[in-house]
Amino acid sequence: MTKETTTSVTQKNLPTELVERDQWVCWRSEKRDGKKTKIPVVPGEGSFASSTDPETWSDFETVRSFVKANRADGIGFVFTKEDPIVGVDLDDCRDPETGDVDDDAQDIIDRLDSYTEVSPSGTGYHVLINGDLPEGRNRRGHIELYDTARFFTVTGDRVDNTPGQVKRRQDALEAIHREYVQLHSEEEKPERDEHTRVREVAKTTPEVDLEDNELLKKAKNASNGPKFERLWNGNTAGYDSNSEADMALCCLLAFWTGGDTTQIDTLFRQSGLLREKWDEVHYADGSTYGEKTIERAIEATSEYYDPSPRNESTQSKLETEPETTDVDTDELNRQNAYLIEKNQLLSIRVSELKVTIEQKNERIAALEAEVERLSDRPSVRGDANNDGKHSPRELEDDSVKTSLLDRTKRLFGGNTE
Repeated sequence: MTKETTTSVTQKNLPTELVERDQWVCWRSEKRDGKKTKIPVVPGEGSFASSTDPETWSDFETVRSFVKANRADGIGFVFTKEDPIVGVDLDDCRDPETGDVDDDAQDIIDRLDSYTEVSPSGTGYHVLINGDLPEGRNRRGHIELYDTARFFTVTGDRVDNTPGQVKRRQDALEAIHREYVQLHSEEEKPERDEHTRVREVAKTTPEVDLEDNELLKKAKNASNGPKFERLWNGNTAGYDSNSEADMALCCLLAFWTGGDTTQIDTLFRQSGLLREKWDEVHYADGSTYGEKTIERAIEATSEYYDPSPRNESTQSKLETEPETTDVDTDELNRQNAYLIEKNQLLSIRVSELKVTIEQKNERIAALEAEVERLSDRPSVRGDANNDGKHSPRELEDDSVKTSLLDRTKRLFGGNTE
């Protein structure tokens, strides 16, 4: 995205729902640790803006004028709890030279069917909708969803055949969040029963060596066997798209195969869900749709079937002395279920904390950039006949530094989120 294109953004390019809100900031590109970062700045001042401080935001025309005067690199819209707008950020999914789009990104854009524009780099998209962001994690890979305390760069470079308005798309948002962000990590886990044991390990798989026929028999006879069998037979009822059903079956196969990509692929090709799309290249890195689906399914799986037999003496005691044994199998099952749920909640909390840390790091980087900018400004001192009074430039610098200090206190002081 060129600077000329960025500064040509007008009210006609953008949805009225955005323009009429005084939730605009400017941004400036800074290089931090070898990586470019977009730092929000206050229109008219150039000092650091905060996505949680309305005093640093402005109306659309003010930020546009600031950019046109070459005092910032672009404009951005801030999400708040008070507005119903959700932003979907699709990164590294578009070839800026050819305009080719990854299959997943195109699927999301088509299903959301709302205002969509090309990002400043030309390598991604921003989709804006009206809705309520589902609970749980809000990012996975190159897909992120935001509804508060963040800002989106805005280019006005709307994608052809997408609406010019921000549409209400709650059902589509929930389905995409479930399919692309949650990835069935909770919904599609095979349920425990007395014949199935699982190993809770993060990205480590047990040695599972089941023949295909034996594996299918166990999967169909498990407590969630009816769900598996429906998917296996090609029944997509209950899923918003064929892709979501494909992911559901692959997650189940990942559990039973111990994450064996070759066996997952072999089994999926025997299922009723197989389509020509499975072998088509849909990604910029040359991956096929099937390869990427299996990769994402394994990434989402943290529990696997454990074929190792129970301890014989314990099993014998449970079978022959049910009246006297101290082992309460029902209680153990309840405890195991509680631990699994607790682990899931902790994983979600860790993801949320990572996002918070990233936000704080962005603020710190912005503050450092502002301090460097102020330090590099030439000092204009009064002459010997000034009777010790400060020059107007010195007073202006003091004012800017004081303003920066006040904002720093608000960000990291008692009112910090």
